Amino acid sequence: MTEATQSPAGSTEDAWLVARVSRGKGDEKRFVEYRVPARSNQTVLDVVTWIQRRLEPALAYRFACRVGVCGSCAMTVNGRPRWTCRTHVSKVLEDGALTIEPLRNLPRIKDLAVDMTRFFEKWRDAGGKFEGAKDRTAPLARVEPDSAARKAVDAGIECINCGVCYAACDVVAWDRDYLGPAALNRAWTLVNDERFAVTAETLRKVSSSGGCHSCHSHGSCVEHCPVGINPTAGIAGLKRKTMLQVLWSGGGE
Repeated sequence: MTEATQSPAGSTEDAWLVARVSRGKGDEKRFVEYRVPARSNQTVLDVVTWIQRRLEPALAYRFACRVGVCGSCAMTVNGRPRWTCRTHVSKVLEDGALTIEPLRNLPRIKDLAVDMTRFFEKWRDAGGKFEGAKDRTAPLARVEPDSAARKAVDAGIECINCGVCYAACDVVAWDRDYLGPAALNRAWTLVNDERFAVTAETLRKVSSSGGCHSCHSHGSCVEHCPVGINPTAGIAGLKRKTMLQVLWSGGGE
């Protein structure tokens, strides 16, 4: 369903773009079209904010930092999950129009805001909490910067849990129990940290139903990650480690 295009009264802008914005709560889905002034260096978040401030005060969406640090402004833009604060309109505009929707694979609360609860529950279920063997009174652990384990951790540690990879993941789309790329990437960084005290338990969690072995290695998470993390590589590493754990425990006999 598409409602009539709305324009700001008294505007003197000459250049315009059309933003088709998904509106509604829960499974409800309709699109409302808005005419928005087209400006140089304009981001998709600028467009959404302009609509909310000038045309539709009830429009629900999230943002915080506006500079690509928090990840809270992630939405689906022209079919692709993105950080809207770092997505310039000029690079994604199609025939003078934008289609803006909430992230996929997450239940909608209202309009462009989704419920991230299950996403973070899976992060927890994958053993995403660091548990060390020492307390704060112990000497600082030395982690060799050139070790293979340190490099594995460094490759995945910059994840900020924006949910873009989760929204892009094909496996999540058809298997709601799948832990997802972000949660498994977090587990991979932990099991490579020599200070981590519950590696075996974490490997057990990520090898259970919905874990790393459910990944089909489509690579959508790699393609869409805004900070260039490769969760597929980390998940492949978890598959190797969990198989080795089985063999070492005698489960492969």
